[in-house]
Amino acid sequence: MAKSGRRKPMSEINVVPYIDVMLVLLVIFMVTAPLMTQGIKVDLPKAYSESMDADENALIVTIKQDGSYYLNTGEEEKTVTLKQIGERSSKIIAANPDIKVLVEGDRNLKYGSVIELMTVLQNAGARSVGLITEPPNK
Repeated sequence: MAKSGRRKPMSEINVVPYIDVMLVLLVIFMVTAPLMTQGIKVDLPKAYSESMDADENALIVTIKQDGSYYLNTGEEEKTVTLKQIGERSSKIIAANPDIKVLVEGDRNLKYGSVIELMTVLQNAGARSVGLITEPPNK
């Protein structure tokens, strides 16, 4: 008689706590994703051009209006010199010859600064160097 009063072991898994945790993580990621945009704030020139797919495997060099250079190597955003850009980009291009090399320059820059940077990148082994622009307001 004592055996009949016992319950059978439950063979189902309770997934409700897992769903709660998943929903909390989803909300956290939705809130923090827009805050994780990387890059240097630059006032890009506006021009009509074909849009490119966002390629995370691109080497982007940024020039701010004050003439400071930044390289998107995943490190902190700190200024680099033209010599450092040449050295670092040659290593990156040697490791990945098909990498896209793009220049993101402020619209108020002197033309010579952009050409000087593009020359350094081509000497580092870049086959072609693209320019990043913003589409004009319609």
